[in-house]
Amino acid sequence: MGCQTNLDNTLHVVDKATVATDVVTVTLARPDGRRLPDWAPGAHVDLVLPNGLTRQYSLCGNRWDAHTYRVAVRREAAGRGGSAYVHDTLRVGDAVGVGGPRNNFPMSPSERYVFIAGGIGITPIIPMIAQAEIVGADWRLLYLGRTCEKMPFLDMLEAHGDRVTAVASGTHGRIDLAEHLGAVDDSTKVYACGPLTLLDELTATTADWPVGKLRIERFSSIDPAPARTTPFELELARSQKILTIPCDVTIVDALSSAGVGVLTSCREGVCGTCETSVLAGEPDHRDAVLEPHEREAGDCMLVCVSRSRSDRLTLDL
Repeated sequence: MGCQTNLDNTLHVVDKATVATDVVTVTLARPDGRRLPDWAPGAHVDLVLPNGLTRQYSLCGNRWDAHTYRVAVRREAAGRGGSAYVHDTLRVGDAVGVGGPRNNFPMSPSERYVFIAGGIGITPIIPMIAQAEIVGADWRLLYLGRTCEKMPFLDMLEAHGDRVTAVASGTHGRIDLAEHLGAVDDSTKVYACGPLTLLDELTATTADWPVGKLRIERFSSIDPAPARTTPFELELARSQKILTIPCDVTIVDALSSAGVGVLTSCREGVCGTCETSVLAGEPDHRDAVLEPHEREAGDCMLVCVSRSRSDRLTLDL
């Protein structure tokens, strides 16, 4: 899972607009007008805000526009200040550091697609719908939210007619996902993004599906409790160091203290920047990036949040 990171790439805010209650879009471009790196549906970028915070946002603009990136940001009342800064302080003309684009949610070719989005989870789905339209694939969207006013891009999506089913739970109640997915055939791929409750329900509902039929993107890491509550040893194969990792210290922080640099960004297990090869031992995966088969293989891990199930873990560092 390769990545391209250009955190020294500075773009300027060229547009900012409100697209739903507590949701704004931010459009970025290079000050000299040069083209930006290409991206594909599902990609996200790191925004290094002027206040020093780094946050990840899915690209939701026109991928064929080589000169701008657009992201949508929902205000998080219980957040750590990034979304509040974007909403309240960031202005047109401000400079923002940008890393990426990176894609942990790639769109695979298929005859048919079912897209499922919850709230701000619509952002990576927008370019996927555009791609499905370009290649002539059949598709439909289930778009869920608390109220219509909180569902960004709803007006634009409703132009697709009966391909889009929008459900505001505050008015119509919760939808039966199992019933909605009952008609999904073998030639259909399902892509979903949204809150953990939605994605957990989807995962449980499709537990007997073939691997790869459902692809999801989470905005926060999973498995909040570590598998073990005792320290473990970390062996660094290339630097020939052995570290003891206490229960209250992350692997990436322990590596930094030992003078071993690992590129990081989100530190929440959602961006994939710190993916590291595992040579021996059993990782305790707590990220939201790796697919089930990658977790089962155990040959890589996200060192910002994941830990070890075994007494010793050997990394290719």
